[in-house]
Amino acid sequence: MGAHKAVILDLGKVLVQFDFRRGYRELEGRCPYKAAGIPARIAPTGLVERLECGSIEPEDFYRGLCRTLELELSYAEFQRIWNGIFTETILPEAMIAGLAANYRLVLLSNTNRIHFDMLRQTYPFLRYFHQLVLSFEVGAMKPDPRIYQAALQAAGCLPGECFYTDDIKAYTDAARQLGIDAVQFESAGQLSRELSARGIRW
Repeated sequence: MGAHKAVILDLGKVLVQFDFRRGYRELEGRCPYKAAGIPARIAPTGLVERLECGSIEPEDFYRGLCRTLELELSYAEFQRIWNGIFTETILPEAMIAGLAANYRLVLLSNTNRIHFDMLRQTYPFLRYFHQLVLSFEVGAMKPDPRIYQAALQAAGCLPGECFYTDDIKAYTDAARQLGIDAVQFESAGQLSRELSARGIRW
């Protein structure tokens, strides 16, 4: 298995595709704002970051979002819309299962309890991961070094013994600063080539 003992994978746009615009389009019909303007309306509130760092409860996030966007919808309907951003899987299940059979497999994700409760129920590939390092549980988001340290602890090995991929370059750059072998994710085929180049079997 070479020098690598653990594989750390991002979730969104590595394991499963998502598009926030799907949610914004649905919210557009329930508030006075156009879909294109919703992100700029939410951003100054810091609500999303607080949710993803676990410093605000989902119900409080929902109420804050309703105030910000002048929404009128139930919490159940909000959950359906908020979770509707996720679509198809990206990596083949065989790759995930194979990595889990040969290495310590760790999930490292900026996410929130609303999304992850749904993801856990909807995407069976999550069962292959030995450890889940989630921003809302750690209390820090990538590229904060604290969440990478939590991932290294979950991996149980040295930074240079971990391979990590993420679709966001700033996040792989931050991991490399800690000595982790990190590569920006582009596609399943590209990841397969990166793994093969390192002798990482799946």
